[in-house]
This record gives sequence, C-alpha cells and structure tokens, in this order.
Amino acid sequence: MIKKRYADRLNWGRIKQRHYVQEQVENEVFQGQVTLLQLIEVVSPLDVLYGDETIRIADDGYVWVQQFPKDAHHAVTSMFDASGQLVQTYVDICLRTGIENGRVYWDDLFLDLIALPSGQVVLVDADELEAARKQDHVSHTEYTLAWTEAKRLQEQMKDRTFPLLAHAEVMKEQFEQQLKQGTPR
Repeated sequence: MIKKRYADRLNWGRIKQRHYVQEQVENEVFQGQVTLLQLIEVVSPLDVLYGDETIRIADDGYVWVQQFPKDAHHAVTSMFDASGQLVQTYVDICLRTGIENGRVYWDDLFLDLIALPSGQVVLVDADELEAARKQDHVSHTEYTLAWTEAKRLQEQMKDRTFPLLAHAEVMKEQFEQQLKQGTPR
C-alpha cells in the first residue's frame, strides 16, 4: 500500500522540539511547496550507514529543507547539520505531492535516491518497491513510473544537472533570513 507521508513529521517521536515553516515558491528554478524543519531538540541522533560510511542525518540543531515540485513525481529533502553543512539529500520517488488540511504530503512509491556531498548517488529501497509490486500494493503503471523517475533523476544527480540540489541551499538561506527577521511566511 502506498503510504502518505507529511513534511511536518508531526508523528516522528524522535523530535522533542521543532520549528516548521512551509511556503509556496515560484522562481526561475522551482515551482511548488518548500518547507523548512528545524530539529531544535531530538530524543536521540539518527545515523545511517552507506557502505562503510556512517552519516548523521538528524540531531539537535539540524535543518531539513524539503522541496515538493509541482506536478513532479519526487520530493527532495536536503539535510544540514548544526553548522549548516549539507550531510545528504534524500529524494523520495512518489506518485504525487499535495496539500491536505494545510499539511504538505507525498504519496511514497518506495524507491529513493540519496545524493551525498561527495557526489555519490545511492539508489535504495528497490526491494520495497519489488515487494509492493508482488503484493499488488502498486500497479504496473505506478511501478514503471517509479523506476522511470528514479533513473531519470539518478542520471541528473550524477551529471550534477539536478537543479534542486543547489536550490535547497538557496531556500535554506532565504527561510533562515526570514526567521531571523521574525517574518516567516
């Protein structure tokens, strides 16, 4: 079954204190919803392992910038550590994104891409998509859509032509400036 996920992560018990803002953005690079989630205090840090490398993706002071392009089949979460350094960008392949009761969401199609600052791009959760297809939780059309989108974005990320990687930095700075001025939209 395709799971609906929400950008505000209200159901994530790891976060003890947060600050969250979302905004409709339209500029030369992007059209859609952008959110900023500040992890002010977490219960415990979250580390992930990619091969031999362990990367911390959530801890006190971390900031997640999430981009939900209009009419696209992906949602992009760029994770920054407490010093503002990018630690990874996580791309969820999805059926759709939208707003429900004021909350930004995406319908997750299981398959994900991870772009590391080194330039390495990792495809993950293919096994979850395969299992969902075998159990008829996704249709053949949704399955094909997920693989087509993942391969297209993977190539763009490897070629460094995927514009939302750099756009996350721009949006992070813009949101943080608004927060400092006390004028988040």
